[in-house]
Amino acid sequence: MSKKQLKQAHVIRKYNEGLLSRSEAAKAIRLSERQVTRLSKEMKEKCESALIHKNTGRKPAHAITEEERNRIVEIRKESVYDKCNIRHFNELLERKYGIKISYCALYNLLKDAGIKSPKKRRNKVKHRRRKRRASAGELGQIDATPYDWLGTGTRYALHGSIDDATGVITGLYMTENECFQGYFEVTRQTILGFGVPLSMYSDKHTIFRSPLTSKKEEAGEEANLTQFGRALAELGVNIIYAHSPQAKGRIERAWETLQSRLPVEFKLAGITTIEDANKFLKETFIPMFNTRFAVEAEAEPIFVPFVHRDEIDNILCVKPEFSC
Repeated sequence: MSKKQLKQAHVIRKYNEGLLSRSEAAKAIRLSERQVTRLSKEMKEKCESALIHKNTGRKPAHAITEEERNRIVEIRKESVYDKCNIRHFNELLERKYGIKISYCALYNLLKDAGIKSPKKRRNKVKHRRRKRRASAGELGQIDATPYDWLGTGTRYALHGSIDDATGVITGLYMTENECFQGYFEVTRQTILGFGVPLSMYSDKHTIFRSPLTSKKEEAGEEANLTQFGRALAELGVNIIYAHSPQAKGRIERAWETLQSRLPVEFKLAGITTIEDANKFLKETFIPMFNTRFAVEAEAEPIFVPFVHRDEIDNILCVKPEFSC
């Protein structure tokens, strides 16, 4: 018997001998008076053994078998899962193999097998998170990051946009380098898939902001727009420039999640080219990601429907006559 059970037995014995009232006994072992009455009756019939839980020593009905444990370990050892974190692997087990197991049980199972998550946990500088915008479409965050997404040793630039209120990915597009094409495409996906956002939050990359802007503003002159800035102006979208990566933390944290999950998903799908990657991102991954990670906004969405859909290519393009 455990120390807790021994204490309960001692208190219930005193109650049965009339040395403690029912309320005093209940308070001493932190149980209800009804529980004290039940335990008192059972102890009179079965002595202290009544305090031992009926499931003690019994294997839980929902426990996985040794065969299932071995299968999970063997699946995890496959090369495709080398860089798969435990949370993602847990989801893949159910999606691909129909194996349902809690995260904690899976963590302990893999730990016992000497398998650790490749996702490093490091102490980060804590930043106060800005509160989410109230409505979807109120603010979109846009960015790009280079990474070996396809596991080929070559770093490609993945462009992305995410809604600040819901965390919904509104567009993803991969190119060889960070470029106009990538940002125009994620903007196209956002507008055609969700609508026109009120504002877009970006860094100060020259695609978004002319390098002469600061000097012209100091001189009291109006700064010229970039091609991307001109496109957003035509769409009626306000652009906001972040002063640090932490300022647009929503999309920065999304990159961490994508860098952990996307290479595994690409490998499972047998994707090795940018063309196949972009098709997979649009048709499969974005809906799957949003189902898993999106949150509900406080207020109704304010995306503005884009009525003249046939004109989108005339806006999201490089216009030679436009001077930056």
